[in-house]
This record gives sequence, structure tokens and C-alpha cells, in this order.
Amino acid sequence: MNNKVLVNFCPTGMIPQKGQTPFVPISPQEIIEQTHEAYELGITIAHLHAREKNGVPTYKKSIYQEIFEGVRKYCPDLIICGSTSGRNFPEFEKRSEVIELKPDMCSLTLSSLNFLRQASVNAPEMIISLAEKMNSYGVVPELEAFDLGMINYGNYLIKKKVIQGPIYWNLLFGNIAGYQASLAHIGQAIQEISQDNWITLAGLGEYQLQVNSIAIAMGYGVRIGLEDNIYWDSKKSRLCSNVELVKRIHDLIEMNGKEFLKPKEMGELGFYNSNRLAAKSQVLQSN
Repeated sequence: MNNKVLVNFCPTGMIPQKGQTPFVPISPQEIIEQTHEAYELGITIAHLHAREKNGVPTYKKSIYQEIFEGVRKYCPDLIICGSTSGRNFPEFEKRSEVIELKPDMCSLTLSSLNFLRQASVNAPEMIISLAEKMNSYGVVPELEAFDLGMINYGNYLIKKKVIQGPIYWNLLFGNIAGYQASLAHIGQAIQEISQDNWITLAGLGEYQLQVNSIAIAMGYGVRIGLEDNIYWDSKKSRLCSNVELVKRIHDLIEMNGKEFLKPKEMGELGFYNSNRLAAKSQVLQSN
């Protein structure tokens, strides 16, 4: 589907706070509303993080459940992805709570890495345990790779069948200790991944628009949202909203003569949680 562009929407993340930008959604209701707005414009996946009332990132299943239920109510065919990030809570029990809600996907960072001011620790045992729990709950892993080593490890887990199909990658460029947002690094990353896998490219901070443009031109998916970037342009001329970023992506898709990949198209290729499909089948049979 190289003529159809997958749009992965990341509205919140773990870093942006209201003090940095009034546009970032923090409460479940804000996250639901902004995801619904983006859905109406056209997104394929919603990559969702949860926050406490004071804005601090949380692992709590009860908060994720409120978000997921609201998103499903207003965006019934949207692919929902929950975060298993361990930057603020390293314990497996906490990181894996969200998997028990049976979203369609959950993020799986494929190694430890440093951000500018913080480390993200992901030991092999943790990665494998999260992947195995996702398998048992019918959740597709969203493979997050910031460098070549992560891609190598992901391919190893695929070979060992710890990670099973369909295979979806988020490749993130522009982090200080990982791949940079250059054509050389992007090309190197892509050539290490089987072309029957799904690939989305993300640009962090000032590189978001640059990487979005490259991804669309090359026929890959795009990751967009305030999780990765809170400004309209690389000059940081003004803050922007999630809706503005999604609208711009659709302008780029149109200018490149491509089409938006609808969530149902992707979901029915194996990205909906198997429990969701089973429940739908039971409803159809009962009618």
C-alpha cells in the first residue's frame, strides 16, 4: 500500500506539560476529544499515553481504560495503541498493566537508550516479557527503534518468533543518542527491515516536518503529534496544536499524490486485537 499513507497520531506523550504548551491534552477527556478531532480529519493509529491530574505520566489501568473507552465510543474503527514506556516506572507489573485492557497495539521499545536529560531502560528480559504478554492478550507490538542496534534486536526477536506478525515498526529520528534525521540514516534504517513489514518514520522536535515529508515521498507511514514536537516549524516561530499538525500531514499527502490509509483498512489486515475481532464475530452470529 505504498500509495496509501498510514498516519500514527501521538497527542500527549510523557514530556509536554501545560506550562510548555496549552495545546497538549492531559486529562482523559482532553485526550479523547483531541483524538476524536484527529480521527475526523483522518488518522490510522492513536498512540496514547495517560497522565495523572497533575500532568505526571501514569501507568494506571483505570486511567487508560477511561481513555480507551472514550476513544472507542467516538472512533470505533480507529487502531488504539497504548504505551508501555518505563521511563518513569520501571517495574514490569506497572508497565504491562495497559496490555490487560486489550488495546489493538502496545509500544515496545527494543533496547535501552538515552534522551537528552533522561534514560529509558529496557533490559532484554523486560522486552521479551512485554512481548509475550502482548501475545497472550492478542495485542500487536508497535516496535520502536531509535538506532540500528534496536532494529537488529527486533529482527532477532522476529526470527525467534517472540514477536509475531503482522510486524509494525516506528523508526524515530533526531534523538541525541540515536539515528539522526538525515537521508543516510533513514536509508540505512529502512534497508535493515524486511519490506513486507509496516514502517512508519518519526522526526523528533525540529525534525518532525522534515521526516514527515521524506516518509510520505518514499511511501512510508508518518508519526505526528505533540508527543514528538510542540512547534509549527524548526525555527520554533509558534506553538501549534495536534489538529494543525494532522491537517498539515493531509496537505502533504495530497501534494504527493497519495491517499490516506483508513484505520479499517489496516485493522482488517491483522492489526485489530484478536479479541475485538472475536467479539465482533459473536455479535454478527447472534444477529
